Amino acid sequence: MSFLKRLFGGGGGNGEESGEKPVGSALEYNGFTIRATPYKAEGQFQTCGVISKEIDGVVKEHRFVRADRFASQSDAADMALKKGQQIVNEQGDRMFG
Repeated sequence: MSFLKRLFGGGGGNGEESGEKPVGSALEYNGFTIRATPYKAEGQFQTCGVISKEIDGVVKEHRFVRADRFASQSDAADMALKKGQQIVNEQGDRMFG
């Protein structure tokens, strides 16, 4: 069934089916690591990223997707890093709870 979804343009909205891969370098920010993982959506790049932090020996991750879309992958990646910093500033460790 997933083959048919990809064939006819279904799925891929969460970035995983569309080959989510980090773009550029990871950003170390206030003890967190932020990686931009924009993906192609409707001819543009969707702002998406992953925030991670090691807590008590376990790496915790928080994935985020924003509505912002850009023509270039690098612009979407830059915005993902900025949004990641904003999430860290607003939520801190609570994002993992």
